[in-house]
Amino acid sequence: MAVGRQAPRVTLGQHSLAGVGSAVNQDFHGAMLPEGSQRAAKGIALALADGIGSSRVSQVASAAAVRGFLEDYYATSDAWSVRRAAQRVLGATNSWLHAQTMRSDARFDKDSGYVCTFSALILKGRELHLLHVGDARIYRVHASALEQLTDDHRVHVSSVESYLGRALGAGPNVEIDYRCWEAEAGEVYLLATDGAHAHLDAAAVNDALARCAGDLDAAALRLVQIARARGGQDDATVQLLRIDELPAPDAPARPLEREGLALPPALAPRDRFEGFTLVREIHLSSRSHVYLATDDASGRPAVLKLPSVDLREDAAYLDRFVLEEWVARRIDSPHVLKAWPLERTRGHLFVAMEYVEGQTLAQWMVDHPRPSLDSVRAIVAQLARGLQAMHGKEMLHQDLRPENAMIDRAGTVKLIDLGATHVAGLDDGGGEPRALAIEGTPQYTAPEYFTGQGGTARSDLFSLAVIAYRMLSGQLPYGLQASRIRGTADAHRLRYVPLRQFRPELPAWVDAVLQKALHPQPAKRQQAVSEFAHDLQSPGAEFLRARAPALIERRPVLFWQCTTVLLAVAVVVLLGLRAFGR
Repeated sequence: MAVGRQAPRVTLGQHSLAGVGSAVNQDFHGAMLPEGSQRAAKGIALALADGIGSSRVSQVASAAAVRGFLEDYYATSDAWSVRRAAQRVLGATNSWLHAQTMRSDARFDKDSGYVCTFSALILKGRELHLLHVGDARIYRVHASALEQLTDDHRVHVSSVESYLGRALGAGPNVEIDYRCWEAEAGEVYLLATDGAHAHLDAAAVNDALARCAGDLDAAALRLVQIARARGGQDDATVQLLRIDELPAPDAPARPLEREGLALPPALAPRDRFEGFTLVREIHLSSRSHVYLATDDASGRPAVLKLPSVDLREDAAYLDRFVLEEWVARRIDSPHVLKAWPLERTRGHLFVAMEYVEGQTLAQWMVDHPRPSLDSVRAIVAQLARGLQAMHGKEMLHQDLRPENAMIDRAGTVKLIDLGATHVAGLDDGGGEPRALAIEGTPQYTAPEYFTGQGGTARSDLFSLAVIAYRMLSGQLPYGLQASRIRGTADAHRLRYVPLRQFRPELPAWVDAVLQKALHPQPAKRQQAVSEFAHDLQSPGAEFLRARAPALIERRPVLFWQCTTVLLAVAVVVLLGLRAFGR
């Protein structure tokens, strides 16, 4: 059957046949071919599983694995990458299957539990994602060969004896093979359990495809019948996927929710707009107009952001414009700005966010030019929790700076301005991987962005450490060197300016913690923002052993002044001694 009017467009066929003389088919298969936004967010998925023949309940395992995967994968956050969402779901399925075995008599017999193989293909955008454990197989079909894309996790004890080395439910944890590659229109993929693939070859597959003239359900039926005719006795399942059409290579990975929305008219304070009354302008720039508004229904203040008039024809700008609210709706943290709980149907394109009464961190820094270590640690800890919430959704803030953090009247710190956020789930499906663009302010941006490596969670960690350093010192840890990086060699030449040069009363270990977080090489920083915040609060032995920097490191100007004076005194003394000796 051909599916879907939107790209990607595919044709799918599938069939399963119980083994000879068996009343129960221990294979199970299924597919999900959603339409519209769900197809864009999650893609098209097909999966099959094969229960182990020695178990009386493995058909329950295979059915649970396929059904659970197809239901739960589409329920995961659409901010997650395909790999993370799929592996999280399969990890949970494996735990459930293993627990069922442990609760039953099968716990005494490893060959009688809730165990099955599992293989799946997900087509999202222009990319195919493969998940696999066990000995079912996934092939790419060529004219004269079947290209096997999976490994058989079967251990051969002898020429006649073997067992599954890996399978769902076999243990409390499972390693799932994962692959990703760019798809091509016209390709055909074959998924088959061992009862089918052991008796099929390229000639049989291509003959079935040709004879069935595009009816892939009929082709799948023919292939399991061929496997049976060639001596197959076991359950046999075949799925066929033909890729008919793919999005254009330069198409956005996923359109955000702005279709059908009109661009807002010119607005001014006191105007009523979409159930709000504008109060005053907060910020006007070439990229957006931001207003304080009152929600007419509740009387509560809100912040409305409207797109720039000059950029209204720029589709990429408009997608990034609506990204801020999209991200905010998917993060549940007191330290990340929340989207306005707008239940009304909107007719115009705008962003509605909560109003935070307070001041930016940048203003706080002006008001506190020499803050205590405790006050800085408290702010860093809250920013770290906000970043943790984003990183848990596979999101990078990418524009962390004092102007993009708010401190409310109660002292709660919130990350704001989420429009530069990178979302792994939105980046899936675009074909060849690419380095992330430089979205943030250069002084706070990690060196790896400038060298073309792109960002990770440790890049946000670097930006957080720059903020901590600047709060304590009023300076930047590398001066303006970091913003001038053009290659890896430039990054290696960066020289950290010790914090104690500006705040000699601070413990030496604070410098050591910051220097690690600010290392030019991401792998040498702390592993996560939570680790950095913990190190600032409770430094480990590696930091407590840190020595205070020498005077030449802390106060280089004073060091050379003192050295010059001492040399001058020495010269005078030597001259005096020479004169006295005469």
